[in-house]
Amino acid sequence: MLEVVRAGALTTIQDLGRFGHAHLGVPRSGALDQSAHRLANRLAGNTPDTATLETTLTGVAVRTLQAVTVAVTGAPSPVQVDGRPAAWASAVHVPAGAVLDVGAAVGGLRSYVAVSGGIAVEPELGSRSTDLLSGLGPAPLRDGDRLPVGKALGHPVRTDLALCEGPPRELVLPVLPGPRNDWFTDAALRTLATARFTVSHHSNRIALRMNGPVLERAVHGELASEGMVIGAIQVPPEGRPVVFLADSPTTGGYPVIGVVPESRLAAAAQATPGLPVRFTLLRARERGLKSSRLR
Repeated sequence: MLEVVRAGALTTIQDLGRFGHAHLGVPRSGALDQSAHRLANRLAGNTPDTATLETTLTGVAVRTLQAVTVAVTGAPSPVQVDGRPAAWASAVHVPAGAVLDVGAAVGGLRSYVAVSGGIAVEPELGSRSTDLLSGLGPAPLRDGDRLPVGKALGHPVRTDLALCEGPPRELVLPVLPGPRNDWFTDAALRTLATARFTVSHHSNRIALRMNGPVLERAVHGELASEGMVIGAIQVPPEGRPVVFLADSPTTGGYPVIGVVPESRLAAAAQATPGLPVRFTLLRARERGLKSSRLR
C-alpha cells in the first residue's frame, strides 16, 4: 500500500493503455512516454504492462506502508527517500514507512514511478490507466489517497547505468502526409514542412497544441466526423496544428493534414510549453504528392 503525501500538479496511474475499444468511443490512454514507463517497470522487476505513476512537472511524494523497490525514469528529477538523495533511473529499496519524494522535473515534463508489484487498482475495460477525457480508470491522485500495491513477481534489475533518452531541446516530429492533406493549399504544406512552431501551454495528455503560423485551407466546407488515430495532426478552424496524444478522442470533424508515427511520439510526452517544434514530411512521393508542393 502507498499513501499519497503530495500528489503534485497532476499524477495519474498509467499502464500500456486500453486497447480494442475505439469503436465504442473509448480512447486508448496509457503512459504518454511508453519508453520511460517500460524502463521503470523493468528496473523494478515488473512486466511492461504493470501500472506506474505518471507525474507532471512537480513530481509526487508517497509513503510506502510496506517495503518495496521503486524506480523513477522519464523527466530527470531529484529523488529522495526520507530526505536522503536516492538514485534516478535505478532500482531503489524503500523500507516500510519511508517517504519517497520525486521532486520537480529539471528537464522534460513527465516522470514515471514504478513500484515492485505495481499499482494494483481494479482495471476498467482491461486497463488501470487514468483516462482524463472519458473519465475511465482511477481519478488523478489527491493528497491522502491510498493505493494498493500488487505482489512482486520479478526481481529488480541492478545496474550502474540505464540508458535513457533525454528531454528534447527541439521536438522533431516526422509526418506521413494525409489523409486530408488535399484540403490544404500548397503553401500550407510548405509551411508545415519548413516553419518553426512552439508547444502551446494549452497542451495536455489529449493533444500537443502548437503556437506558430496558420495552415491555409483549400477546402472550406464541413467535414463529417471520422476516425482518428494517435499521432493524427488535426487542424481546427484557427489553423494551427494539433497533434493527438493518448487521451485524444477516437473521432474528429476537422481535416487531418498528416500523422506522426506513434513510435516517434515518446519525445512529445516530455515537450514543455515554448519548446521549438519542427515537422518533417515523409514518403511524399509514395503518397502521390508532387515534390514541388513540399519545397
